[in-house]
Amino acid sequence: MFFHAHPDDEALLTAGTMAMLAAEGHRVVLVVATAGERGLAEMEPGEELGETRMKELYTSAAVLGCARVECLGYGDSGLSPKGGSADERPDNAFIDADSEEAAKALAAILQEERADLLAIYDPAGGYGHPDHVQVHRVGKRAAQIAGTEIVLEATVNRDPLVRLLKLASRFYTFPPEFDVRTFESAYSPGESITHRVNVRKYTKQKRASMAAHASQASGGDSDRTLAVLLKVPRPLYRFVFGTEWYVRRGLPEGTRLRHPFEQWPK
Repeated sequence: MFFHAHPDDEALLTAGTMAMLAAEGHRVVLVVATAGERGLAEMEPGEELGETRMKELYTSAAVLGCARVECLGYGDSGLSPKGGSADERPDNAFIDADSEEAAKALAAILQEERADLLAIYDPAGGYGHPDHVQVHRVGKRAAQIAGTEIVLEATVNRDPLVRLLKLASRFYTFPPEFDVRTFESAYSPGESITHRVNVRKYTKQKRASMAAHASQASGGDSDRTLAVLLKVPRPLYRFVFGTEWYVRRGLPEGTRLRHPFEQWPK
């Protein structure tokens, strides 16, 4: 089971792993906490963003081979640090949810599916989105309740990422949401990463998963992150996005595993 905050998050961090596990015959379940209704997008008159993003999520899930998609039904807390002021958020914002109650809802799905593995985010929530941090808290607790043994924190090796972004910023002006400085404390350092999963065989599905979230490639005053990533030439895309990173807590320092179900020799 892969637990994400909003539709499109699965495309960015775990799509290759999901496609790989589905191709290997595993039952893959995708759960999101919210419908992402507070995201930026250019909508047609009469369209609701949350409904549109959920439709996009189902398209993405189909491309990746998911057997089931669920939404916990919480409100999108928005992009502001800590969700902004309380009066800016919906009444049921995910970051205001009772963590134990949310964890029990997720644990019920874990138990129903008899899931062997749960993928969440690292404690920083990747780049710090408040809903992503809440995913970490809720997911970690849900795994405890359900007795799910393997919990992987989806992340990015920030060491080469920061070097690459600093180099790229000399030649390209990134959109405002892509502040290079925020990545210096985002995600996880390479030394803490336990799993480096080679998903190059599945970058076609990963790219299609990104493309499914068309609403998130527009909106705002400049190119959105997804739009920028989808412009990467296919051979380079396969190289850049051909690895997905995870941290599993409690393993010995220096652990280097290549598959989500690979076990450290005891």
